[in-house]
Order: sequence, then structure tokens, then C-alpha cells
Amino acid sequence: MRHYQKDHFGHYLEEYVAGEIYEHYPGKTIRESDNNLFSLLTMNHHPVHIDDEFCKSHQHGQVLVVGTLVFSLAVGMSVPAISGKAVANLAYEAVTHDGPVFVGDTLTAETEILSVKESASKPDRGVIYVETRAFNQRGEKVLAFRRHVLIPKRGAA
Repeated sequence: MRHYQKDHFGHYLEEYVAGEIYEHYPGKTIRESDNNLFSLLTMNHHPVHIDDEFCKSHQHGQVLVVGTLVFSLAVGMSVPAISGKAVANLAYEAVTHDGPVFVGDTLTAETEILSVKESASKPDRGVIYVETRAFNQRGEKVLAFRRHVLIPKRGAA
């Protein structure tokens, strides 16, 4: 089952079902200013991300958006549906950069619930294991990652 989420923030553990997919809203068109600011903030000054002339002779012929910006946007897009009520993100893993992202690309994302497990030590919470995938405007997967998220049960203090 697919869920389109835009009107509330997060879910309780009991509401997640393995196999369900959440389509995240809204998408994000990446502007030159987004990429430049992120490069400056994270001190990633590799010319492939900031230098048009350098990129003319590079594999793609144009500036590439910083991969960790793409990752950060996909995480952010997933917050309302996945970690809006989270106690904590416990681990990120298996991050793959599956395709290039360029200034002007519009990203969308979806998250699949892989498993839901109650905590063995704390009865008021549990862990969901999810995979988030990001796509460009052509529907090409550009990034994927998995994470474990600690989620409270309904009625938890």
C-alpha cells in the first residue's frame, strides 16, 4: 500500500506496517544557491561541485550537486512521515549514490517500511527499519539509504 503524506507529522509504532511505502511531499528543485551554500557550510570545495570551467572537462560536463546535500534533502523529505515522532535515528546504512544530480533537478523521495519491531527492553517504543529512495524529475533513482528509527508507541509519555 502507498501512502501520500502531507497533513500530519509522524506516526506511532503501531501505525507502521512492513511493506508499506510512503511518498514524501513536497519535492525540491535544487538551485545553484542551494549547492553553493551547502558546499560552503560543509567545507566541500571540490571543483566538481563549484567550478563550471573545471566541470567542462569532467565526466558530466557540468557541476554536480554535493552528494551529502542530496542525502540531507531525502532525509528531510522523509521526516513528516517517518521520523516526525521519533525518539532518535539510531543508524544510517547502505547509502548509495545511484545517479548524478545537477542544479535544476527536482528531487522526490519515498520510504518503504522494511520491518517493525517492538523494543525488548523498553515497552513504550520500538524500531522501524526503512529504506528511503530519492528520484530525479525523470523518475531515475539517484540515491538510496536505510536507517533504523526509534519510534514511541501510542500513549507513551
